[in-house]
Amino acid sequence: MTDTLDTPPEVRTGFTDRLGVEHPFGGAAAEAQVRSDDRNHVFHSWSAQAKIDPLPIAAGQGSTFWDYQGTEYLDFSSQLINLNLGHQHPDLVRAIQEQAGRLATIQPSMANDVRGELARRIAGVAPGTLNRVFFTNGGADANEYAVRMARRVTGRHKVLSTYRSYHGGTSTAISLTGDPRRWANEPSDPSVAHFFGPYPYRSAFHSTTPEEETQRALEHLESVIVLEGAATVAAIILETVVGTNGVIVPPPGYLEGVRELCDRYGIVFIADEVMVGFGRMGEWFAVDAFGVVPDLITFAKGVNSGYVPLGGVVISDRIADFFDDVAFQGGLTYSGHPLACAAGVATFDVFERDGILERVRDLGSRVVEPEITSWLDRHPSLGEVRGRGLFWALELVRSRETREPLVPFNAAGPDAGPMAEVAAACKSAGVWPFTHFNRVHIAPPLIITEEELRRGLAAIDAALTVADRYAS
Repeated sequence: MTDTLDTPPEVRTGFTDRLGVEHPFGGAAAEAQVRSDDRNHVFHSWSAQAKIDPLPIAAGQGSTFWDYQGTEYLDFSSQLINLNLGHQHPDLVRAIQEQAGRLATIQPSMANDVRGELARRIAGVAPGTLNRVFFTNGGADANEYAVRMARRVTGRHKVLSTYRSYHGGTSTAISLTGDPRRWANEPSDPSVAHFFGPYPYRSAFHSTTPEEETQRALEHLESVIVLEGAATVAAIILETVVGTNGVIVPPPGYLEGVRELCDRYGIVFIADEVMVGFGRMGEWFAVDAFGVVPDLITFAKGVNSGYVPLGGVVISDRIADFFDDVAFQGGLTYSGHPLACAAGVATFDVFERDGILERVRDLGSRVVEPEITSWLDRHPSLGEVRGRGLFWALELVRSRETREPLVPFNAAGPDAGPMAEVAAACKSAGVWPFTHFNRVHIAPPLIITEEELRRGLAAIDAALTVADRYAS
């Protein structure tokens, strides 16, 4: 592809939306006010406050957003991998506007048309007998409540989750998390135990084939179940495809094996699909790609592209039936908020009308996979590419032979410099990337055009020449 490192992002004074309305970006004075308010009054997540300088964003449309100076960025991270239908999708905006004009909010103990319709439509695409939906405000509390259900139904207390996982920032969710964000928040939930999930490229089991990785990872998991005391384990929670920690697709047979272990030991299987549900992998739910039916599925992000906060738990009949005569002790003031659910219903309409799942599978297999696979031939810093649909990871290394990561695990400051340079090269070419540790993730909005997708890939291809300088 053409080298785009020296091609600056497009700069404009405003943009015209799909209704023909012109929107100016505001310029330097407006940007200065936003920066001042942010720096003086906003406390940011996961950050040392004095060491960050958030970029003020003025507007977005489709797969693009702009800063106040009109610098254009192609959103190759879908913000936090939640903006599946892109910025300002007219159908979602219209649904929220119409719902706000009719009924802006109602408490969750009352029945509501859009809440019920969204639950019905989610149940309609969920696998097996997952027919009920408990709505939450986002992914972290969806995982909290899924664990609470599993503990109540089984009468057990322990939950097993993997290293290299992220399940949210709330109390139990951060305990379930298997990455460094957990460390500073300990001690928290003492009844969580971690195990190694499959990761063929960096196998903890010294496997040489995907089949070996599956077999050894399942043997390891069963050992953890036995040693933790099977009769004490309420649930196993897995990201169906590991998200932020590497886009690690489970090798053949692994999820089926987890399902079998859960059945054998009476454990609830929770699939965390907060990041990969609702089309990211070219399926309504990623478990569909593996032919597995969990007991609970947690979701958020793509259900309505985050236009109004929404998450939830899809519940199997077996677990839902338990609560027919036993009160479920949990709830949220904004559970199933009408504005959020209206955007969720509109999301279903858009997916079905525009063939979103089919286009994700097509773009992933026809455009992304062959293009990034070809990079292995010319970028010595590229150790592995993996993923499916519109969710991929580029694992960057200093040596393909030793697989030494381009930057150390959990690197910060100068140690993270090479990855910061790669990200800066992408941004200078007008593409906003998602980077984590030694990886670049490819996760654009699912409505991205093929031209935009190829343009974004060209920018990343060029940026990898920066990483190549560090590779041997």
